[in-house]
Amino acid sequence: MVTRPPLEETVLATLRPSREEKDHVCGIAQRLLEQIRQSGKAEGMVVGSIARHTWVSGDRDLDVFMLFDPALPREELEKQGLGLARSIAAAFTDNYHEKYAEHPYINATIEDVDVDLVPCYHVDSAERIQSAVDRTPFHTRYITEKINGLIDDVLLLKRFAKAGGIYGSDQMTEGFSGYLCELLTLHYGGFAPLLLAAAEWKPQTIIDIEAHGAKEFDEPLVMIDPVDSKRNVAAAVSIDRMAEFVELARGYIESPSASFFGLPAESPITSDELAALLEARGTTLYAITFATPPYIEEIVVPQLKRSASAISEHLVRNGFAVHHAQYQMGSGECMILIELLVSELPAIRSHIGPPVWNRLNAEKFRAKYLNSPLPGPYIENGRYETEVPREFRHAGDLLRSEGMLQVSLGKHVRQSLASGWQVHEGRECWNPAFSAFIAGFFHRCSPLVRHEKEAGHLVPDNR
Repeated sequence: MVTRPPLEETVLATLRPSREEKDHVCGIAQRLLEQIRQSGKAEGMVVGSIARHTWVSGDRDLDVFMLFDPALPREELEKQGLGLARSIAAAFTDNYHEKYAEHPYINATIEDVDVDLVPCYHVDSAERIQSAVDRTPFHTRYITEKINGLIDDVLLLKRFAKAGGIYGSDQMTEGFSGYLCELLTLHYGGFAPLLLAAAEWKPQTIIDIEAHGAKEFDEPLVMIDPVDSKRNVAAAVSIDRMAEFVELARGYIESPSASFFGLPAESPITSDELAALLEARGTTLYAITFATPPYIEEIVVPQLKRSASAISEHLVRNGFAVHHAQYQMGSGECMILIELLVSELPAIRSHIGPPVWNRLNAEKFRAKYLNSPLPGPYIENGRYETEVPREFRHAGDLLRSEGMLQVSLGKHVRQSLASGWQVHEGRECWNPAFSAFIAGFFHRCSPLVRHEKEAGHLVPDNR
């Protein structure tokens, strides 16, 4: 019998689903499975945290897989799978729609439960999967067989990670999936021993529960999938999310508090607050907004990341000092925020040419700028150099120019920008749909630092 601190027992009382909640969600699951069985087309299976009893109260995400004969061609799986999922959803609710991952599936809201109806192949081994989702039933079986006695530890870990802003393997979070949390709890034998171990983690930490890893990985955290020796369950975890987990583990060990399990409240910023903040900082803020490409987050977010980086580099190449850039995908619109230390530049700039002893190119350079009204060409460190007019003196003009479409944007982001984009400056960047995102842009700090600030902790000055 595990003896827990009273603090954790108090937290767990809020995390464990009640008997009524379990009966309600599991009742819907059983009705869906019966519908699948009656269809005679596939075998139904509940997967994910609800099947494994590792779901936190209130997180009513029900994943129901429909397992088809592996001899069925892929095109037929998608056709028949989507058709069956749609007919089953329609028997329970009018509130359902198609979503797309590796192949299409149906997402439905049945009463107050978010349901995914997902077709996959009924393969007899994870080594024989034909699509990524075929692996999920094996995850469910593996965890279900081994997790007894550690379910409370998983609940604590999931809430601990979610409260720290590092829960979720989606592209925006780059953090810890539910399955990874379960495997970490299994490997270390509980929440407390996991935190003690994680406090000493370093990049390239490798965990192989079944000691069967069949390839090497270069991600910072490696958890070899117990059901697939060639897969890293922690592949989505970025170096920053890993470091934040290490930091949180150290903070909780040093000073346990219920606040480590409290979900952070959104703190939107107002237009006036944004204007005052920019005035105090002395920086210039630009917001680039455009229609969200019609693709899932897993496709769009990496392209937003690439595009924000490329636009920042474009600004720097033109002399504008970028302090910070971030991006957000909304349901209908995306925003890229860029804060500049310098947003207005002189009318001229230096243009460096070839070395004098590179005779052919040096003479071409000298001839080209010979009649310029600006100083030059002159020799500096053995090279020709001259002054030239600056193409863009104001960062906003650069961001509004057609040259934006020539930088290394993500494919679908470029397609969206080609249909038009808006550039806002200063307080005009404020947008009610993105107010929490804008607030977070200016209040960056690590999860433990945020916790300490909210708790009013004072760090001693040891200088």
